[in-house]
Amino acid sequence: MEKNIKLMDESELKVSLVGNPDSATIMIPGAKESVYGKEAENLKLWGVDPELGKHFVEGLVDKFQILYFDYEGHRFQHPSPDNLTPENIAKDFLIIADEMNVKKFSYYGYSWLALVGLQLAIRTDRLESLMMGGFPPIDGPYKEMMAVTNKTYEQALNNQNSAVYDEQNYISPEKVDWDSIEVKIDTDQTKQFVTMYKNLIEFDDREIQHQLVTPRLAFAGEQDTIVYGENFGSVTVDISGILQKNKQELEYLGWDIEVLKGSGMDHTKAMQPEAVLSLIKPWLIKNLNITLPE
Repeated sequence: MEKNIKLMDESELKVSLVGNPDSATIMIPGAKESVYGKEAENLKLWGVDPELGKHFVEGLVDKFQILYFDYEGHRFQHPSPDNLTPENIAKDFLIIADEMNVKKFSYYGYSWLALVGLQLAIRTDRLESLMMGGFPPIDGPYKEMMAVTNKTYEQALNNQNSAVYDEQNYISPEKVDWDSIEVKIDTDQTKQFVTMYKNLIEFDDREIQHQLVTPRLAFAGEQDTIVYGENFGSVTVDISGILQKNKQELEYLGWDIEVLKGSGMDHTKAMQPEAVLSLIKPWLIKNLNITLPE
């Protein structure tokens, strides 16, 4: 089933629901549309699966019903510069579940969509499980990401009419100087993430842990550490380090914690279906008590 659903800001998002309606439902808000040709080749240079959304759905649909959409892509096409707050995003996701007639669901999000999952979990009792990839459930780098998004927004404002690096250019990662790179993107696209992190700057992710009662998993690649240059606030976002430092405490709080090992297992590689599915599928089967055929 496919449906265009009107969100809080009146924009419409295409949402799909596939699989056996009698199965547990998994919400995947980061299911990118497949791309082909030159764009696909460029994504491969960066280690990104150009059919990421499709492969996630295909990998899970035999055991689960999948509610999927590309919320990030939608927000780049329909930015919400002043209203992309955690509360509004959570409301968007609950509107989607209502419109698709899904009462209970598990949630899988990666990076900023993982932190959104945590925000959703403390605002509804409809989650059956929570899976966060590429963002830690405690000691989240909200202040660091605020610095990065602020600097990105400043660049977007300053570079609107200058000939600098454009996100659409086809360039390989090896040729990017991350200390001096300047980014030219739409100011509204960038400002919405400033708004989101601004609303999270006082958020205490330890204080809310007692509200989480369903099975939950957090994971990151062992090399998920990004050192940002001066153009992006001179901060380090050490997802893997934070997760490993707090592993014992998180497990005591009821989380399952995994650090994905392997060559080049950084923020990008650890979000690809090949890395994620082998972790979350058996975890879901175990924690949602899915009965496997003999």
